[in-house]
Amino acid sequence: MSSVSAQSSPGSRLRDLRPDWLSDPKVWRTEVLAGLVVALALIPEAISFSIIAGVDPAVGLFASFTMAVVISIVGGRRAMISAATGAVALVIAPLNREHGFGYLVAAVILAGVFQIALGALGVAKLMRFIPRSVMVGFVNSLAILIFMAQVPEMHDVPWPVYPLIAAGLALMVFFPKVTTVIPAPLVSIVILTVITVAAGIAVPTVGDKGALPSSLPVPGLPDVPFTVDTLTTIAPYAFAMALVGLMESLMTAKLVDEITDTHSSKTRESIGQGIANIVTGFFGGMGGCAMIGQTMINVKVSGARTRLSTFLAGVFLMVLCIVFGPVVSDIPMAALVAVMVMVCFATFDWHSIAPKTLKRMPAGEITVMVVTVACVVATHNLAIGVVAGSVTAMVIFAKRVAHLAEVTAVTAPDGTSVVYTVTGELFFASSNDLVGQFNYTADPKTVVIDLSAAHIWDASSVAALDAIETKYAQRGKSVEIIGLNDASADLHGKLTGELASH
Repeated sequence: MSSVSAQSSPGSRLRDLRPDWLSDPKVWRTEVLAGLVVALALIPEAISFSIIAGVDPAVGLFASFTMAVVISIVGGRRAMISAATGAVALVIAPLNREHGFGYLVAAVILAGVFQIALGALGVAKLMRFIPRSVMVGFVNSLAILIFMAQVPEMHDVPWPVYPLIAAGLALMVFFPKVTTVIPAPLVSIVILTVITVAAGIAVPTVGDKGALPSSLPVPGLPDVPFTVDTLTTIAPYAFAMALVGLMESLMTAKLVDEITDTHSSKTRESIGQGIANIVTGFFGGMGGCAMIGQTMINVKVSGARTRLSTFLAGVFLMVLCIVFGPVVSDIPMAALVAVMVMVCFATFDWHSIAPKTLKRMPAGEITVMVVTVACVVATHNLAIGVVAGSVTAMVIFAKRVAHLAEVTAVTAPDGTSVVYTVTGELFFASSNDLVGQFNYTADPKTVVIDLSAAHIWDASSVAALDAIETKYAQRGKSVEIIGLNDASADLHGKLTGELASH
């Protein structure tokens, strides 16, 4: 074989490094159309979140534009959509109301700095401690929240809204059976818009949500005094925004990993979210994080898989607002409501609530899922639900493991000694019951505690062993602890005798 054929040429190596959408027309078409659908769905959401935050609609739209464009470059999860979100709006709304828009922008920038710092410190590694039952609860609760957000658009509206929503859902269900070349949500939006405009049907439209911007955002510094007082004012809001934004983004990234069966860098995503928020702040945006509903439209409904769809979602958003503002304003909200309802059904994990699944699932797992969903629905905050679900899972796990520590006693034939064999994990929960499992009065003078089948995890366990020795010593009996593994022996050696209360 010649050296030419044995080695790939520089040109072929460059072709191998090219993104899929550059070499595959089908991928290109999917990504472009997905970006367009997401951009259309972003407009009313961004305007709504602007209202929640108490700012001009353009602020939310600018934030969605800059977040999507920047995260498409620096983010760690391909095809995930970041934009202005309700969770972030709720966190920073009080700051804007009490101190003004300049402080809000400054908080967005500081939140970005916090996110970069947290990402660099490895906060993404905490994702491994989130159980599957919490993840299922997270998915189901976000589907419920997305649906609940559509309810106001179906209440106290002209009657044509309802058949339009039904028609939109029917189009998205049956159109893919005809062809998947064009995303069904885009077809639904276009057809319903044409029908309402051509027939002159009076229904709520995107334009009713607020005025669309007519120019691109201009970068600048926040209009606040650069003092320590300003920093202390915005820091709590910025830190809360950083935590909420990271949690929603990392949970969404994990969800997309499962849907696409691919891996993403959570550390890069954390730092990328920070960079995107800093850029957004300097462009006068309200900040944001991963947007779950639009991500599901992009990944699950439209089939996007690359950064191009995320980038184009932001670009199309501004093009639609600035160039095609009048046309976009005529899109009936019913069309977008239909899209989001379809997203709800596609997102919800129906298998998790099937009777067959519930019969087989341990009660603790079901409890964790229910707690997660209940907290999210009650607070409208996914981060609170995830924390509550994770804490519940930890408590259930600790309670379960606590009962795994068993103590058995074997007295020597001559009655001069007794050997207690401890089996299981010794930590704060299980060690609390350990002290009560010894017969201090009736036992012989020599007591041996064999920990060959146990492991000491914390100071509570060492303190429990010290208490056992003390109780025997008060009765003139000696205790010998044997069988400690290296880690347990090291911890016991450092702490024994040092934990007595005063």
